[in-house]
Amino acid sequence: MKQTPKYKWLLPGLALLTPSLSTNLSAQKKENPQKKNVLFIAIDDMKPLLGCYGDPIAKTPNMDKLAAKGTLFTLAYCQQAVSGPTRASLLTGLRPDHTKMWDMSERFRTVNPEAVTIPQYFRQNGYETAGIGKIFDQSQVPGKTNDVLSWSIPYMDQTAFYDKNIEPPTGFRGEYQALEIREAMKIKGEEYVQKNMFYATECVDVPDGAYKNGAITNGVEQFVANYKSDKPFFLAIGFQKPHLPFVAPKKYWDLYKREEMPLAKFSQKASGSPDFAYTNSGELPQYSDIPAAVEFSDIKNMVMKDEKARQLIHGYYACVSYTDAQIGKVIEALEKKGVLNNTIIVLWGDHGWHLGDHGLWCKHTNFEQATHSPLIIIDPSIKPSKVTSPVEFVDIYPTLCEMTSLTIPEKLDGISLVSGIKNPQKLTKKYAVSQYPRDENKMGYSLRDGKYRYTVWVEWKNKVSNFDNVIAEELYDYEKDPLETINQLNVKSYTIVAKTMKQYMGEYLQSQK
Repeated sequence: MKQTPKYKWLLPGLALLTPSLSTNLSAQKKENPQKKNVLFIAIDDMKPLLGCYGDPIAKTPNMDKLAAKGTLFTLAYCQQAVSGPTRASLLTGLRPDHTKMWDMSERFRTVNPEAVTIPQYFRQNGYETAGIGKIFDQSQVPGKTNDVLSWSIPYMDQTAFYDKNIEPPTGFRGEYQALEIREAMKIKGEEYVQKNMFYATECVDVPDGAYKNGAITNGVEQFVANYKSDKPFFLAIGFQKPHLPFVAPKKYWDLYKREEMPLAKFSQKASGSPDFAYTNSGELPQYSDIPAAVEFSDIKNMVMKDEKARQLIHGYYACVSYTDAQIGKVIEALEKKGVLNNTIIVLWGDHGWHLGDHGLWCKHTNFEQATHSPLIIIDPSIKPSKVTSPVEFVDIYPTLCEMTSLTIPEKLDGISLVSGIKNPQKLTKKYAVSQYPRDENKMGYSLRDGKYRYTVWVEWKNKVSNFDNVIAEELYDYEKDPLETINQLNVKSYTIVAKTMKQYMGEYLQSQK
């Protein structure tokens, strides 16, 4: 009996397959008498709303300076647009289908007991490794150790570094500085505050160290000033804003005018797209000031009043500028210590965020605004550049290894980007792949090249993808339709494009066997 080929829907492209772009690389360890330090900066929920990415509003002078001194990747994509899975993927150099981390319910070391994370690998190779803030997601690495195997120095507790001249933040989840919330906590309790005063934004005139980001910076400054080891350091910093709630000192809100906040130009579902590609932005409606400002629509998803939308967007920009200021202080601390010129810096936002486009206020999708993330890498010995080829977060692990002359571990899912950092014309990676599960029985794989995005939704049963059971497909053109208003898959003029993108998807699937 003739066997039916698997993945029949990909057959037109499979014949044209080229060697996998995800083939693991290995490199011989090189002699390097003066090991470079590594500063590893993670930023929670930060999309590329930065001056260096062409945003005309963002006030981000410190990140812009870093971009001007290093390599800015214009098309960098996370593996999955939610904190836990994307961080687990980046830190192990493995895709979510290999880490088996697709949601926030699994414990990292329970599922991946043998995994060697980036800081763990640097620890094994003679580095002092230290961290503070959000590197792993706390729901997946509980407790204060933040994965004890990764750190040679005990993980720093950010709460120890709040500004001593003001009370630590309070309210539900310890996010707020408003006096009314502080009083309500004392008189009416946390349950009342959670229900009635769990606000999505806060603007209070307080010092930077009154909130989490500033406390993290205080800890970093102290660590750098007191560092005396002869070993190079790998220092991981996890800034937690602009994650909700959008709280930042007033001076960062004052950088922007509320009336100038840009509302989404297209705030409904793309024509011809499947409904399940979207979500109800479930995180945001948990905040007590949101339900009264929104309503839901089959076509527009979450419809938000313009006044509240501008308030949220204002808060997001304020938080980005707040984080930018902290990065400036960190760089200043390294310069003062005299180690900046011997420190590799990698700065990344763990995924993007929808600010009203498609009627979405969240991450949790395979669309551009959720998967597109900032990535800046600085090596003082390499001249500045800009890479316009698509890259992925799984590429960071092998890249850092090659930049520090460490042997690249086998079985990583990404490739080193060093050749592209030195000469962008030499980076020939054609696409990046993201994915997102939906409704417990669908998995969407989204492939982004320089112009297009192709997403295929397949049956996901018992957490295994069945590519022979295709549920839906999407195709978007970012040159002609950057807002993703139309699914072009069945448009006749896109037949060749669809065939090419399916070829790429076939290539990707072959590489994952």
